[in-house]
Amino acid sequence: MIAVDLSSLNPLERRIHETLLANRDSFASLRIAQAAQLCDCSISKISKFVKKLGFQNYKQYLAFLYGKPLEEKGQSNELQRIGTFLSTFDHALVDDLFSLIENHDKIVLFGYGPSFLCAQYFEYRLRNCSDKVSMAISDEVAIDRMVDESTLLIIITETGRFHSFEQVYKRAKDRGCEVVMIVEEYNTELFDQCDHIFWLSSSPQPEHLKAYEKSRTLFFIFLEEIIQRLLAQES
Repeated sequence: MIAVDLSSLNPLERRIHETLLANRDSFASLRIAQAAQLCDCSISKISKFVKKLGFQNYKQYLAFLYGKPLEEKGQSNELQRIGTFLSTFDHALVDDLFSLIENHDKIVLFGYGPSFLCAQYFEYRLRNCSDKVSMAISDEVAIDRMVDESTLLIIITETGRFHSFEQVYKRAKDRGCEVVMIVEEYNTELFDQCDHIFWLSSSPQPEHLKAYEKSRTLFFIFLEEIIQRLLAQES
C-alpha cells in the first residue's frame, strides 16, 4: 500500500521530480548519486524527497519513475490476494484519508461502472454516519456544479485504464477542489490526474479479466475503516 502526496512537495522537490522525469530516458538506471548530481543537491535530499512523496526508498521511487512494477509477484487467487492485503494493511493510509475527509465539508465520490456502484454504497454509508454533504456521481460534466473549495472529490477506480480522469481532475481543480484517487492496481499514468493517490495492493488480479470484471473487495475493506472511524467519532 502506497500513498503518494503530491500536494506536500515544495517547489524545490517538484523541480527534483520534474528533472528526474525529464532525464530518465538518458539513463538505463538512474543511480541516486547521479540523481543528486542532476538536481544539484545532496543524496540525503533525494532520499528525503522520495520518502516525503510517499515511497519507502529510492529504489521504489525509481521503479515508479521508469513505470516498472513495485514488486514482482505471481498472480494469486482472490482469497490469497485479500489475505495478503489484510496482513500488510497500512492503517496510516486510513489516517491520511480520514484527515482529508475531516478537513472538507462536502464529499463527492466518483467512479465508472462497478466502481460507481461502490461510490453509491459509500455515499449511503457516509450520509448515515456523518453530517457532511455526500454524493456519488459518474458524469464528469456534473462536477461543474457539484464541487467547490469545500469539496473533497474521491475517485474510485480499479486500474485507472478504463477511462482517463484528466478532464475530471481539470474540472475539479478549476473549482478549487482537492482530488483523491483510490486505486487497487499500480498505474503510473495516474500521477498527474489527482492530488493524492492511495494504491491499495501490489498483488494484481488475473490479467485476462477486464476492468469491469475485477472485484472491488479491497475498496470495501479500506473504505469501511473510514466509516468505522466516523461511527466511533459520533458515538
